[in-house]
Formats: sequence, C-alpha cells, structure tokens
Amino acid sequence: MNFDALIIGGGPAGMSCALVLGSAKPKPFATNKHIGIIMHQKTSHLQNALLNNVLGLKPGTLGKDILENGRQQLKDLYPHVSQIEKEKVKSVSKITEGFIIETNKNTYKAKSIVIAVGYTSLLTIKGLENYIESHPQAAIEKDRIWLKNKNHLIEEGLYVAGSLAGWRSQFAMASGSGAQVATDILTQWNNGKHTKIHDKISS
Repeated sequence: MNFDALIIGGGPAGMSCALVLGSAKPKPFATNKHIGIIMHQKTSHLQNALLNNVLGLKPGTLGKDILENGRQQLKDLYPHVSQIEKEKVKSVSKITEGFIIETNKNTYKAKSIVIAVGYTSLLTIKGLENYIESHPQAAIEKDRIWLKNKNHLIEEGLYVAGSLAGWRSQFAMASGSGAQVATDILTQWNNGKHTKIHDKISS
C-alpha cells in the first residue's frame, strides 16, 4: 500500500497530525492524497495520564480515554485516513521517492513519514539510529532520547513529532507538535504556500 503521508504512532502527536491532515481533504491540493496512521498506542505515556491542566478538557479526563476517543473522532470525521491497527514498525528505509516502512505484518511505501512514538531509549525502529541523541529537555536520569531535527524535519520527507522531536512531555505540547507537522506537510502539498486548516461556524 502506498501513502503520500504515513504517521507512525497513535498518541497525541500522531493523532493530532492525522486529524489536521485529514481535515484538508476538501482542498484541491489534498483531495487525492492518501494518508495513513499506524495506531500503535501501547507505549503511549497517555495510557496512565490524568489531564487536569489542559485547556478545553474537563478536569479528570483520563489519557486512555483520549486515546480511544481520538481514534473514533478520526474515524467519524475523516474516514479516508487509513487507521492501521495491531502493527508495529520494525524498520524505515530511504528510497528514491520516499520511504519503505516494514511492520511485523506488512510493508508500505510513503512519500513522507512522521515518527510520533514515545521518547524512551527503548526505540527499536531500524533506520533511525543515526538520528538518535540524548533528549535536550529531559532530566539525564530519565534516559530520554530525541531524533535530531530542525523544526520537526529530520531530512526531506522524514518528520518527527511530539516529545521525540525534542519537546517536553506535556500533552498540549505533543498535540501542537503533531498539528505543526501536519501544516508543514500541507504547505509542501500546496506548492510551498503556507497552509493551515480552520473550521468555522457558518453565519
């Protein structure tokens, strides 16, 4: 299966990225784009989170509920975004026009990919080793990592989002990071014209 953009990771950064990309479908530059997200969530720090300090969320909201509700939101609003379940990425390889992504079950091709998995040193995706460094905004004893990047871009077509991009581990930061990457990809699809997607109340 071939994708124009494939997101690896179904946490707040990955799903926020998918939602923004999915919302662009009515735009001519995004109408025929094939978007996918590998919904691996087992290692997301949201599984154990209690969210009291996030704007717009009711105090007491559980991270695990955000993960589940986010999947449904993506499915309901943007069903054209392919949600790939029960697969874990094993390797990422650069090819002439994009990347090959191998999981424990399938092989995919994508013109652009977004790495949005956790920032622990247990990262096991082959092909990313050369980008791994000690996280610049985490306590040394936590042994956290980031994928070295500039404004979320590691190299052409290869993006990173969330805490793995170098941000501190806060839900709002991870979500915003994923949304930023989505607008960067949309800008690329829109021939370099800075692009963002807003929904508005009809008058």
